[in-house]
Amino acid sequence: MRLAARLRKALAEAPAPAVPLLPGDLAFADPAQAPSAAAVLVAVTDRVEPCVILTQRNANLRRHAGQIAFPGGRIDAGDRDAIDAALREAEEEIALPRHRVDVIGTVDRYRTVTGFDVTPVIAVVPADLALIPAEAEVADVFEVPLAFLLDAANHAEKHALYQGRQRRYYEIQWQERRIWGATAAMLINLSRRMQWPI
Repeated sequence: MRLAARLRKALAEAPAPAVPLLPGDLAFADPAQAPSAAAVLVAVTDRVEPCVILTQRNANLRRHAGQIAFPGGRIDAGDRDAIDAALREAEEEIALPRHRVDVIGTVDRYRTVTGFDVTPVIAVVPADLALIPAEAEVADVFEVPLAFLLDAANHAEKHALYQGRQRRYYEIQWQERRIWGATAAMLINLSRRMQWPI
């Protein structure tokens, strides 16, 4: 069965997770401020060992400098929906052509500590596309095996002091890359929805 069909089947048949999903940083949300809608593209490469495309943000950015992230961003007024926004952002950030993307669907939203309500969009893309990072935003583009990201043994719970309170977050260490915060949380939610291999 093709990867896209396997992913569709796995997500359609996913039971309620045995471990609760991570809703986001609700304890730090400002109740007076409505969250901004955003979307990210969880692009899985169609290869023998499927991988997820991730980016390392430019170190000079004002927010989230140097962090590992999915391609994505705020949903603009001109976007039809979260899927359209994720595809547009991926095209802008890493030159991922939207006509080469096979969208599987959306999964559980996640609220970030910075006030975004993020919808992850799962998709399959061909392997070895010539991806070009937009220098102003993206320092690097790389892949991590999907099986590694979904393996609960690789999910480390951490704590840090934030705004005078202890904040719990998750981290996934891949080689020299530290995947943490919202990106790690969305991957953990996906792992709780969908078992691998599929």
